[in-house]
Amino acid sequence: MKKIFFILIAFSIVNCAPKNIKGSGKSASKGSVKNGTLENGRRFPKKGDNFKYFSKWTYLINSRAWVNSKVLELTLEAYKECKKTMPDRNFMIVECSNKKGGEMWPHRTHQNGTSIDFATPLTKNNKPFHGDQRKGLFHYGLGFDESDCRKGNKKVSTDFETMAKHILALEKCCKIKRYVYQKVLLKINL
Repeated sequence: MKKIFFILIAFSIVNCAPKNIKGSGKSASKGSVKNGTLENGRRFPKKGDNFKYFSKWTYLINSRAWVNSKVLELTLEAYKECKKTMPDRNFMIVECSNKKGGEMWPHRTHQNGTSIDFATPLTKNNKPFHGDQRKGLFHYGLGFDESDCRKGNKKVSTDFETMAKHILALEKCCKIKRYVYQKVLLKINL
């Protein structure tokens, strides 16, 4: 009986990954990214034509995929732009905010629904690669050397061109919508 219960739970987690946006009403991001809340946020779709949320656990169980509706609109528009400029490239979203914002371990930010962690685009043998980023929480521990190759696997490196095109798509959509983004954080030595 226990086996059936766990199989049903596992099956429901795997298969209840919504592709539709969840949430309604006017979103309000209050306070700052370091001390804030989110009202009427939107849950990012689990998947799209060229993106996916990297972890079912943080998406469904921990509910870390919520953003302000304007941030969601902008990001989805940027992914449409990326589909035009990079039709064969897929992207990963790592984390956003909790449903109501507030503290979210281990982050000091992500509190008001205006922050998104995008997975750094990687290549392996000069082809798009996402394998290492599917390691759940352990992806935060991936190390890269001075030549930007992954420690332990020199065939994997950062795809700076794709990263730049993604940032430019976000900027273009911000200008069209008359939004402003404040920061893009990268590892300092990059």
